[in-house]
Amino acid sequence: MSEEWLRSYALLALRVDRQAGGPNTSGLTLIYRGPREWREEVEREEPVAPGRLVEDAERLLDDLPFEAGRAAYLAGQVRALRMVARRLDGARVPLPEFVRESLGIEAGWVPESVFAEAHEELDAALPSSPGSLAEQTAAWRAAHRLESFERLPALVAAAVRETRARTAEIVPLPENEAVGCRLVSGVPFHLAGSHEGGPDSTIHINRDLPFNLADLLYVIAHEGHPGHIAESVLKEIHLAGRLEQRVRFLLSPQGVISEGLGLAAEELIFPGDEAREWLVRHVLKEDPGDLAALHHAANVLWGVWANAALMAAEGRPEGEVRGYLSRWALLGDEELAAAVPLIAVPGGNAYLFAYYHGWRLVRGWLDVPSQGDRARKRERARRLLTEQLLPADLAT
Repeated sequence: MSEEWLRSYALLALRVDRQAGGPNTSGLTLIYRGPREWREEVEREEPVAPGRLVEDAERLLDDLPFEAGRAAYLAGQVRALRMVARRLDGARVPLPEFVRESLGIEAGWVPESVFAEAHEELDAALPSSPGSLAEQTAAWRAAHRLESFERLPALVAAAVRETRARTAEIVPLPENEAVGCRLVSGVPFHLAGSHEGGPDSTIHINRDLPFNLADLLYVIAHEGHPGHIAESVLKEIHLAGRLEQRVRFLLSPQGVISEGLGLAAEELIFPGDEAREWLVRHVLKEDPGDLAALHHAANVLWGVWANAALMAAEGRPEGEVRGYLSRWALLGDEELAAAVPLIAVPGGNAYLFAYYHGWRLVRGWLDVPSQGDRARKRERARRLLTEQLLPADLAT
């Protein structure tokens, strides 16, 4: 019975993703490594009506033949599929409800006082320079901008070696694991960590966008270890008998955990000032300032994007949304041009909430019980990397 349920679940994910991949929908971003014949079956058939997909999801929710923990995890995944199918069926769902059902979190407004504190943190952490905070931030990025992308694969390889070694102190990693670096163009992302199955993974980097060398460990830890690649590799090992680990999608409660872990990744394995010290020793020509504080503030400012998504979903004018992003996220004109299309998805871009809210949940869950006990913090990190946890599990 459970095998048939999982087959129906995989087919539902494939069918929803087939219709939800366009720029004007909340796409699932399906990561599918299940049986090839199931994918081929969906590709051959006529697209299933979205209303039918909603009904299929509800049937799966009515009968979950698994133990409690696994059933809760799968229910969260199916609710996300149902919500996307509802939107495909024409339902006008308020963004907070969409976020609650698809991500398993509340899409609350983040007070501007939180961002004001992050601005103060940035101001204290940045090397002294003239101009407004936005101008100082832009000058800091320019000072550490990579001039030649030809250097980048070697730098990424060094960062991967270091982040893997530190992650292995938390949980054993496969000895034959291989993480490559690929420079790409014409893609809608800055960086993306991709696990191809088994020991092989790739970090894809958009060479059309500037690369800040002071962020090297921050982004490689996020996309690689102990972030997305490590999570995928380790769960493939530790949850090998669970087909749902080969049928995953980002717009889900699991996506919140993944993005939260990604944003917390550098701090987890480079506590205190260790990231700055490593970069100054191996990569940078000049001191980047208080790097831990800079990246903490950057994580906080992901909350600006979530607020902007709420504004756009409410129908606020684009100029007001741009002004909000400029004021609080400190984005320049070029960055705003890239940000607004991501935010102004009809109905609202739910996935943007996974970053700030996921980071806040993960960081709080890692820090609160440890009270300075590094072993207990690492044990919780190991669980994030090897178990099926939900945002609700981290909130308790």
